Amino acid sequence: MEFADLGLSPDTLKAVTDAGYLTPTPIQAQAIPVVLMGRDVLGVAQTGTGKTAAFTVPMIDILADGRSKARMPRSLILAPTRELAAQISESFVKYGKYHPLSMALLIGGESFTDQEKALDRGVDVLIATPGRLLDLYERGRILLNDAKILVIDEADRMLDMGFIPDVERIVGLLPKMRQTLFFSATMDKEIRKLADQFLMNPKEIAVTAAATAAKTIEQGMVTVKTLDKREALRRLLRGKGVNNAFIFCNRKKDVDILFKSLEKHGFNVVGLHGDMPQSKRNEMLAKFKAGEAELLVCSDVAARGLDISDVSHVINFDVPVNAEDYIHRIGRTGRAGKTGHAYTIATPSDTRLLAAVEKMLKGPIPPLDIPELAELTVSADASDEGARDGGRGKRGRPERGRPERGRGRGRERGPDRERPAKTEEVPAPVQAAEPEAVQPIVIAEAPEPLQETVVENLDEVRERKGRDRERGRGRQDRNSDARGAEDRARKTRRNPHGIAEMDIADNVLAFGGFTPAFLLVDPYGGKGAPPMRAVEDDAELPDEETAPVETADAAPESEPADHAPEPPASSSAA
Repeated sequence: MEFADLGLSPDTLKAVTDAGYLTPTPIQAQAIPVVLMGRDVLGVAQTGTGKTAAFTVPMIDILADGRSKARMPRSLILAPTRELAAQISESFVKYGKYHPLSMALLIGGESFTDQEKALDRGVDVLIATPGRLLDLYERGRILLNDAKILVIDEADRMLDMGFIPDVERIVGLLPKMRQTLFFSATMDKEIRKLADQFLMNPKEIAVTAAATAAKTIEQGMVTVKTLDKREALRRLLRGKGVNNAFIFCNRKKDVDILFKSLEKHGFNVVGLHGDMPQSKRNEMLAKFKAGEAELLVCSDVAARGLDISDVSHVINFDVPVNAEDYIHRIGRTGRAGKTGHAYTIATPSDTRLLAAVEKMLKGPIPPLDIPELAELTVSADASDEGARDGGRGKRGRPERGRPERGRGRGRERGPDRERPAKTEEVPAPVQAAEPEAVQPIVIAEAPEPLQETVVENLDEVRERKGRDRERGRGRQDRNSDARGAEDRARKTRRNPHGIAEMDIADNVLAFGGFTPAFLLVDPYGGKGAPPMRAVEDDAELPDEETAPVETADAAPESEPADHAPEPPASSSAA
């Protein structure tokens, strides 16, 4: 079967022929006629089988008739990464060069102004990542009411990257009557649930079993200690005649570290990960595609959508955390029927991750037999030194049962030894504490007599401040004098009656910094208080105005009954 048998227009066939393609791949041969019929499609095929052309080529024919409106795209393609979105846009440019179709690319890291201008002119094909599309929608710069075709590419990657809530929101903004094309390299239960939610009576096309590697890829694996991973990579690159290669790491931090290490050892290498600015990412990809760099150290952001021909090797410096990512990584080589090589550098601590990959592949990864790696190769059951530090070329924390000798830099681990058995310690008998001797209470000596200080008048304080300003004292002196004057003025404002201030010792309990006024008034006029006398309950109290004030020298008129003198003795008794 050839492309001419799929029902495409002459202009589209001419563009495909100019690109050098005559025979469609299995996914293209089955999907293109169904898309031209207007049906929903659920396509499952491994990476590198031509899924992008399977939906771009028929979309060009469908959109050839019609006119776009400002801010209202006629079709929408969602991609999980910027690189995949850019790859799709290149396919539209290549296959649609004989059609007057407009296209806009909405990805992060690019100017909002340029993208808004493209939308204002009207676009037939809108290719976007979910985040940037929602940003422009919330700004009121785009409407999705006129989109008749929706394409969700790499749906499993959308799920892994957490884009599914955004995709569900975007689908809710599209018209109900539309054609939806759903493509993925893997298909699990969660992806199938999403397909049932978005698609309506789809035609399911699965050209190969889900999550299988291409037969044109030679796989191999070597197991080394974590501290030897970089050395094993360097020997592998020098010993296998690598023309160009993708080198995958699990973490963005490790991408930078490995990039600097390879560059230091004289390799022609570039780096790529998701935290880099878009301009830098484009620059690195351009160098690798042009052959200016032989090695591309990258994260899983480059595992999808990068269609670079003649890549001889893919090296997994880290075993992928998700088993499905292994298929996407090695799919960067062995494309279009060419032979490729995919090697994995594993450590004894990667046993669980390797088991998941081999379960997905339904078979073990064959060992890599390279003479240069013989002295570094270890068994999967060997102890893994340096596994705690992630293989960054430094010694990690000591493992259990392996004590270290000495301290500081350059310390070496001691020999393996068993940990001593724990012995139960018998607690010592608790003895009652002896009572502490009672300390005698020491009475503080009486404080010194209070000294009175005179508070200066507020007017004098103000005059002094004015004189100080006129004399031009330094700023520091003025501040200190003013601060002291303000403190004294504040005391004067709190003491309007001019009551003398007292200096009170720290160990004396008093009413405050001033003596209350009622304590300074003598109600008895200097004569002293009269002595206390008992008053009977029925006795009337004298009037305060007329009652004479008794002094201390006056004798009492009568004594209380309790102190009455004894009667004199009788004469007869005498």
